Amino acid sequence: MKATTRELALLASAAGLIWSGAASAQTRPDPVPAQTVEAGPVEPAASEAAPAEAVPGEGADAGEPPAPSPPTVSDQIAAGKLILEVRARYESVDQTRTATLKDKGSAFTIRTRLGWETADFLGLRGLVEFEDVRQAGPEHYAVNVPGAATAPLNGADKARYPVVNDPEVTELNRLQLSWTPSAAVQVTAGRQRILLDDQRFVGNVGWRQDEQTFDAIRADIALGRVKATYAYVTHINRILGELKDWDSDSHLLNVTWSPAEALRLQGFVYALDFGNSAVNSSITKGVKASGKTWVSLFQLAYNATYARQSDYRGNTANFDLDYIGGDVAATFDIYTIKAGYESLEGNGTRGFTTPLATVHAFQGWSDAFVSLGGNKSFVDGIEDANLTFNAKPRFRRTYFFNSDVLVRYHDFNDQKTGADLGREWDVQLTAAITPKLSIQLKYADFKREATVPLGTAGPPPSRTKGWITLEYKL
Repeated sequence: MKATTRELALLASAAGLIWSGAASAQTRPDPVPAQTVEAGPVEPAASEAAPAEAVPGEGADAGEPPAPSPPTVSDQIAAGKLILEVRARYESVDQTRTATLKDKGSAFTIRTRLGWETADFLGLRGLVEFEDVRQAGPEHYAVNVPGAATAPLNGADKARYPVVNDPEVTELNRLQLSWTPSAAVQVTAGRQRILLDDQRFVGNVGWRQDEQTFDAIRADIALGRVKATYAYVTHINRILGELKDWDSDSHLLNVTWSPAEALRLQGFVYALDFGNSAVNSSITKGVKASGKTWVSLFQLAYNATYARQSDYRGNTANFDLDYIGGDVAATFDIYTIKAGYESLEGNGTRGFTTPLATVHAFQGWSDAFVSLGGNKSFVDGIEDANLTFNAKPRFRRTYFFNSDVLVRYHDFNDQKTGADLGREWDVQLTAAITPKLSIQLKYADFKREATVPLGTAGPPPSRTKGWITLEYKL
């Protein structure tokens, strides 16, 4: 398992502080036992009776059961809910052959998550979850850090196949304690999932079978129209098992002000320091504006982001790189069309990176553009102009409903030289089979430009990928 003595000690200390604080703030006195009074002789009529003192246990409330005792810790643990998820996936990869890469790749894997979340006790909730990924077919794929020149992690003989980064692993996925003293504050300590905004900079890489989680202490604050999240992260539990995890001394801050539906302003600072992955260390500061509004029968939505990334704590040579991203979407009835653009600057040595992001969602589902260390970027920088069509058909059958169809086209250019690098088509169909079981069919086709001008970094090899996924969530 990924948990270390230091991390568990940190969780235990934080849990103790939170628990003791909540208990002292909300301690209740034990209820006084109800008194039992035997019935006396029949009293005279009210007109003849002398005034009498009220006797406990008699009157309108006589015979009512005693007030219930407040729930105990064990009561609230037992009153919690089971976490059970099973995801089976078949993935195929056909990539341009080389002297080393000689065959197509295919992987059939099954991921199971099993855990328990307690009910609330004095504002506290606990959660524990285990994750297991098993191979259910031939191992015709390589597992490796994207961009690495080293042998695959699952054996040097697997270098003949393309990369499918779903290794077999059994691990502690989440172990957290949350304290919510009021509607405005929540503090979470331990191994947890952190998703910030659209996961462009911080996410859980939920597409891969082994989820990315964070050993962290996190605070979420909501005051009127302002929401803020701060997290101090000590360890990154990455998607390749514990051997490729990152030790961390990192800070994540995201603050959002939402004065109206048409305007949402956000500022963020992500200071990343990884002890065993200096190349991925950096500090990124940025701002974002987004919103949506109605124009006649159309709902319009927009996003616009600017960020600057620099070296941090001397982990790398000095650099300053910019990110610019934005999109505009129009929705009419069940149809949405979105035009997007992203520019990740590169200096010929390194490109703008987002090492904690759910990068599969950006720059194409083929994940063709990678950089050393597992990021999705390009040393010359990359410009991605894309167009998306999305439909949510009303077609409904007993075992096929809530369907969603998405088609996206990407055109990639070199940010530094402006040269054409390639293009990609992405297609996806998702539908529910039952309220708890869903199916997804997905396809990605990246075609690189055959030649590029002198002075332009060579684009990645062409490839096509296909997926069939069945997912059950209790």
